[in-house]
Amino acid sequence: MAEENQPGVNSVVPDDEGREKFKKSDNVAFYKRQMQGSNMQYKALLETMVLTEKGARFELLESYTQTKLLLSVTPCKNDTVKILIDELQPIKPRFRVPDVVTKEPQCEPLRVVRQSQHSVTLSWSEGCYQVCVWHSPFRLEILCEEQVMVTFNSRGKLWFEMLQDPSRAMSQRSELQENNAGGLWRETFRQFEDIKANGPSSVGSDLCLHGFSHVYGLPEHADGLQLKDTRASEPYRLYNLDVFAYELFSRLGLYGSVPLLVAHKPDRTLGLFWLNASETFVNVYYSPSDQQGDQSPLLKKRRKQPQTDVRWLSESGVIDCTVLLGPGPKHLFSQYAQLTGYQALPPLFSLGYHQSRWNYKNEADVKAVDAGFDLHDIPYDVIWLDIEHTDGKRYFTWDPALFPDPAGLQRHLEKKKRKLVVISDPHIKVDPDWSLYCEAKDGGHFVKSREGQIYRGSCWPGESCYLDFSNPDTRAWYSRCYSLDKYKGSTASLFIWNDMNEPSVFDGPEQTMPKDAVHHGGWEHRELHNLYGFHQHMATFEGLLTRSGGSERPFVLSRSFYAGSQRFGAVWTGDNVASWEYLKISVPMLLSLSVAGIGFCGADVGGFVKDPEPELLVRWYQAAALQPFFRGHSTIVSKRREPWLFGEEVTSAIRTVIEQRYCLLPYWYTLFHQAHTAGLPPLRPLWVEFPSEEITFTVDKQYMIGEALLACPVTGPGVKEIRVLLPGSGEVWYDVHSAEAFKGGSNVVLPVTLDTVPVFQRGGSVVCRSAGSGSCAADFQWLPLSITVALNSQGEAEGELYLDDGHSFSYRDRKAFSLRRFTMLSGRLLCRPASKEGTFDCDTVVQSVTFFGLKRKPSTVIVRVSGAGDTAAAFQFTETCCTLTVNNLNLRVTADWEIQIG
Repeated sequence: MAEENQPGVNSVVPDDEGREKFKKSDNVAFYKRQMQGSNMQYKALLETMVLTEKGARFELLESYTQTKLLLSVTPCKNDTVKILIDELQPIKPRFRVPDVVTKEPQCEPLRVVRQSQHSVTLSWSEGCYQVCVWHSPFRLEILCEEQVMVTFNSRGKLWFEMLQDPSRAMSQRSELQENNAGGLWRETFRQFEDIKANGPSSVGSDLCLHGFSHVYGLPEHADGLQLKDTRASEPYRLYNLDVFAYELFSRLGLYGSVPLLVAHKPDRTLGLFWLNASETFVNVYYSPSDQQGDQSPLLKKRRKQPQTDVRWLSESGVIDCTVLLGPGPKHLFSQYAQLTGYQALPPLFSLGYHQSRWNYKNEADVKAVDAGFDLHDIPYDVIWLDIEHTDGKRYFTWDPALFPDPAGLQRHLEKKKRKLVVISDPHIKVDPDWSLYCEAKDGGHFVKSREGQIYRGSCWPGESCYLDFSNPDTRAWYSRCYSLDKYKGSTASLFIWNDMNEPSVFDGPEQTMPKDAVHHGGWEHRELHNLYGFHQHMATFEGLLTRSGGSERPFVLSRSFYAGSQRFGAVWTGDNVASWEYLKISVPMLLSLSVAGIGFCGADVGGFVKDPEPELLVRWYQAAALQPFFRGHSTIVSKRREPWLFGEEVTSAIRTVIEQRYCLLPYWYTLFHQAHTAGLPPLRPLWVEFPSEEITFTVDKQYMIGEALLACPVTGPGVKEIRVLLPGSGEVWYDVHSAEAFKGGSNVVLPVTLDTVPVFQRGGSVVCRSAGSGSCAADFQWLPLSITVALNSQGEAEGELYLDDGHSFSYRDRKAFSLRRFTMLSGRLLCRPASKEGTFDCDTVVQSVTFFGLKRKPSTVIVRVSGAGDTAAAFQFTETCCTLTVNNLNLRVTADWEIQIG
């Protein structure tokens, strides 16, 4: 939510004039200094090289100023290379991002391969990879099999503004009072003045990615999946902001920032992770594959290798850049997860449908909506309460008139195995009579102003103070606020939503906190701005974890995020609008988040702002049911939009896709197990699964769900047919509804109606679904399973199913899980353990198996259960679509068995 959403505001969507409150790159002094300034002339002093336990270190000398930097190069066993540059002798430490990197990867010892006065080449391990450091001008190359893949400082854009002596800074600041050269010491935007205690401290560099012409990542932006060339337009900005009804196809900053850029070509995937939490800009320059306008006779016919130049510019901190070497997309996802952490395994209920609104009015309203889902036979798991549930916007409280018995309300929902989520924002109402405010004030838990007073800004409660989540003691205090005895009216079935945590400050510059506010340790807000929401998310996660004594998995949704936020729960794309354009853009936005490690992501169904027409609402439900986080949400001035308010045709269509979502939960849950253990995002661009097929590199209207399902949501009005790319020339694809087979490597045109959701299962895969109905995830959890085996052109298939109790950490602590693998080979489907670990047992049975793509009708189908002999099974074969169905099986999914097709 943003300031414009408030009831009584004339326009819910601000006009273009309102957008002037956000900066563009022309308004940012450090960006202009770096872009317009002359290149700094750095040399690597090769004679200063020292090989250490953690790689190698060199001194860098800037020729003009004679200032020195320290370069550390650290290759790691997981095929990553860390490049760290800091001042050689800083007058005080520069800010380094804490808490994001979960553990430093194991380092590889380096050895010198070649050395001259011009360069030194270092290698490690078997020698596949090398690093070459050049003396003058300084550049650093990373090679694979003697081929340069990445060049750091290829265009000499390394930029490092030194911290200056504070006393000298004071005299310089007075000298510059009249002419503040380049915004070095103070900067003004609109009515806001930013005083820089340490003066200019920006850093930056460029990297050349050789052979690459497609790059992705850098969320969050309302833009396409492939990053665009920024030569003639705005750079990508990473600066967390509360942007209401954000502009589409924009590179301006939104709610979260992940400074991970992923480059892909048919034989290699690379990543650049720029660990810096200050305001950051990224320029992307693609070079064409052919030399244009080059008249040199020797070069005229020579084909130029494509390349992408990426330039990072940050306001402060150090240069901490990790190059992830792949070589494939899935290797890269694993490398990034090893660095910043794996996606939290969500409790099963959170993968169901969530119903939210700003705001459900009172307890009776909540119970009526809950009953409405049952009355209309629509499953759902969670109902949400926005800010109006509190007592005067005081978080951790309840409005005594509207929600007099919150614990009773939660028990009412819990009887139906459903949950309640409430909002908890980072601003605290200034109220000397409120114990929580007093406790935070007395404990020193608030951010301070540059003058050393408690910083105050305006948000939902009016005048507010902001918790300093960068302080571990504040995070611990905040976590304890979620204990059942402290959070009155809460129960173990209450979960949390962190909003407005960019942080949003209605009367602040760019509607956020001033950069010269001061945090724990004396750090200015500018150093760690993009970490603010990350740290609140962390503290909330730890609060719910502590509440259960470490036994139950938390669920926390956060609007603001940073690299590593995947460890704490889910995020969503913020204040979108009820329009077809916002539905369309939600797909590439979620794919960008997924590529950057944020796997549990979604967009508000129907759009937060304005009122969707019925067709748009149905299409949005259809799309969102095929995305990880599935929540309907709307603003306080929008019309009510529970699924049954638009007539039976709409209700029926929405019911169908929500039921299909619940039936697919075994598959979704297995995908989140893969995200949790291997770093693989549940939602994947096509190129992740088809890395050598260049036709997939720019596709962002359709995507893979895991490796088995391809989804192509309908995102336009009045659509009668849709074109779908089915990649893979040797692949077979099956329409999941009709079982019709299609050859890969082609576009197919399908007729669609309002009920049509194009989804295809890939030949060679096995997908498990729940068979039956229920009212929430807990009902579906133990239903019998229906398995679909889609054969590839060789008649083979493989897939996995992950099972545990769905809510606790027993899978981790007591290995109480079961991972089963289904393998189809030579006419035999085997169910076997996929892991030697795993002690979880349950009574879930496989009720039916359907085989897609069986060429002929079998004469017999034999079921063989380990230790129980053979049984002939009844079956149905549909010749028109080559489908075999075996029903009434009753095979325990945790037991070993096989089905032989004769």
